[in-house]
Amino acid sequence: MSNSTKWTRRELMKSLSAAGLLAGGAAGSVRLFGEDKTTSAHQEDPFPWVNVMLGTGGHGHTYPGATVPFGMVQLSPDTTRPEDEWDWCSGYHQSQKTILGFSHTHLSGTGCGDLLDFLVFPGVGEPALYARSQKNPEGFGSTYSHTSEKANPGYYSVKLEDSGILAELTATEHAGFHRYTFPEHKSAYIVLDLAHSYGRFEWTMNWCSLTQPDNQTLLVGHSTSAWGADRQMYAALRFNRAFERVEYFLDGVQVHKPEKELRGRSVKAVVYFATKASEQIQVKTGLSAVSAEGAQKNLDAEIAAWDFDSVRRAAETAWREQLNKVQIETPNKDYKTSFYTALYHTMLAPTLFDDVDGSYRGMDGKVHTLPKGQRNYTTFSLWDTYRAQHPLLTLLHPERVPDMVNTLIRMAVESPKGMPVWPLGGTETLCMTGYHSAAVIAEACTKGFTGIDYATALKVMKKRAFDDEFRGLQWYRSLGFIPADLEDESVSKLLEYDYDDWAIAHVAEHQGEADTAKKLLDRSLNYRNLWDAKTGFLRARLENKTFAEPFNPIDMGHSKKWRDYTESNAWQTAFGIQHDVTNYIRLMGGEKAFLAKLDRLFDQPSTLPADAPPDIDGMIGQYAHGNEPSHHIAYLYNYAGAPERTQQRIHQINTTLYKNSVEDAISGNEDCGQMSAWFVLSSIGFYSVDPVSAQYLIGTPLFERATLHLADGKRLVFEAHRRTPESIYIHRASFNGQPHNASWVTHDQIRQGGSFVFDLEEKPGGSFGRAVADWPRSDEKLKTV
Repeated sequence: MSNSTKWTRRELMKSLSAAGLLAGGAAGSVRLFGEDKTTSAHQEDPFPWVNVMLGTGGHGHTYPGATVPFGMVQLSPDTTRPEDEWDWCSGYHQSQKTILGFSHTHLSGTGCGDLLDFLVFPGVGEPALYARSQKNPEGFGSTYSHTSEKANPGYYSVKLEDSGILAELTATEHAGFHRYTFPEHKSAYIVLDLAHSYGRFEWTMNWCSLTQPDNQTLLVGHSTSAWGADRQMYAALRFNRAFERVEYFLDGVQVHKPEKELRGRSVKAVVYFATKASEQIQVKTGLSAVSAEGAQKNLDAEIAAWDFDSVRRAAETAWREQLNKVQIETPNKDYKTSFYTALYHTMLAPTLFDDVDGSYRGMDGKVHTLPKGQRNYTTFSLWDTYRAQHPLLTLLHPERVPDMVNTLIRMAVESPKGMPVWPLGGTETLCMTGYHSAAVIAEACTKGFTGIDYATALKVMKKRAFDDEFRGLQWYRSLGFIPADLEDESVSKLLEYDYDDWAIAHVAEHQGEADTAKKLLDRSLNYRNLWDAKTGFLRARLENKTFAEPFNPIDMGHSKKWRDYTESNAWQTAFGIQHDVTNYIRLMGGEKAFLAKLDRLFDQPSTLPADAPPDIDGMIGQYAHGNEPSHHIAYLYNYAGAPERTQQRIHQINTTLYKNSVEDAISGNEDCGQMSAWFVLSSIGFYSVDPVSAQYLIGTPLFERATLHLADGKRLVFEAHRRTPESIYIHRASFNGQPHNASWVTHDQIRQGGSFVFDLEEKPGGSFGRAVADWPRSDEKLKTV
């Protein structure tokens, strides 16, 4: 459909109906292109629109199994994988036809693999001792078909073709529930493998332990060193019928039943039953990072009865409650599936990491007790999630924000490595650059969240900012830049430290430390020391202060030995300034030069060097949506008075890089909710370039109407009036009935609730975001160029 095509409303409705894009029934009726909205007595249920399989193919790295919002347990299938294969980080990939079993913890969309605690596999006949693989094709596991998989939030099932067993999974916060429907067989079994692992990285099983307190229960634990070193996890597995026989294997050798504890580098158990046709063997598994006894307490508190269907319904109810926090109205079914699946993905991390009695394992490896009423979390992919995931949490899950932020503060106090970078399961992976726990803490501070220990937060943040010799920080402080011949990824690290300085300064100001705030604000401008006016890029400098050579803006660095940029190149990094955009525009030569450079970014060939990491994906020119450093860039046009260019690019990204497709639902890794959070916010119509500023920039709404249910019963509505389906450009906007020409809005404004109405046309025009007074600004606190 060309931009010049004109439609009558009748022709449009007829076309949409023929294309299958109109939702049926009263619950699906929406306001289309200025028509009056038909109200419904009941909101449409978002639950059926979630497709948990999206992202399990391609590079998405998501898992399809059962969990509850932010739950500690992610009970999901693990498939075979080729050796050293990156796309198996979640344990599951759509391309494989063999399931090895079902483990209890999984990462959602990360670029590294870990977890997969305590694999359970049901079968019949003679079990193998080791899981199936390319090197061991006779190992335990089963073929399966995607047509037999059924999955929705809180539930997963599949038919195991080798045995005919129907496997069903559901979960609570701390416990997983397995239900296996067996055929008649005199030798049915369930394998429990405590040494199961992802297998890509150097994975060390430090120890495994198993005890059998009675003939229906196994208490287990292990410690692994993979992505996270010396990570501990424990489980209590309770079966719904007594064991007929159990075989135990220690480091590959069968041993007798342990009188007290079986302990070694590899422990497995095989539990045998004789089953009748369609008999169901059920297994309830409580998890704990504290102890096996803690796992028992968690299990007893959350799954008392042998009622799988009741637990499944409770999980689905929990998901419905959370998914209903946003209602969208659109005739496009693919958009609806993409949106609600993305919203689902934003609630898979961070994950709870405490016991029902308030105990948790800290970053020091010791067991601590939470203050009464607080919760503890883990799995913070902070380099990714500070950008959109955490801002979304402040809107849709404000009740969780204080606990998450206090968790980060406790981690900084307890960890020998200081401020959290990428904490996982009571360990610090130190993955990625910066230390953006500072940004998450500062965002909560500037948005007015209470119940957070900001005094302690400032203490630990100042230690990192002013004292720690951490990844080039010593040169950042003394030289104003990080020498590229002394520290890898020096340019990206400097930009990350700039932003963290900016963040800490806000907390210092909140705590009355004006001098500290000023020092940090001044230092957050260190990026200017890398500006090369001759090339128009931020470039690496050597210890002798000269620019590193040779320089090519598509390269990762100036030599094979030294990368100058983190999972990006000079093109993407040229627009990596989030906190000082207004001054950066001046540094680049003003609005006209800035806009021209932005256009060149998107219009460049998408050529990348051979050593570019696979994370650099979703290319539009040299814009790389599949990796987080690009995520704010399309919104930067607003700062230079060209909101129509932001609107065009945001619409392009929303409609071409998020798809209702298993293989390419998203570009790049899901990254613990960040990729999805970008889509959730941007498809509604806004995004935070600088989360610490508590300011959102307005893009363009993808839907006819979106309603966010905020705290205290407040609602925030984004409503789009379009002339045609291709009307993506905002000409006029109002907020609560008053004209709103600014291309930005504050958190204070929207958390009170209200209604945005946008009039959109096919071509740019109107007054929205045009006047200088309506541009977002970022220079109030900082020295101007």
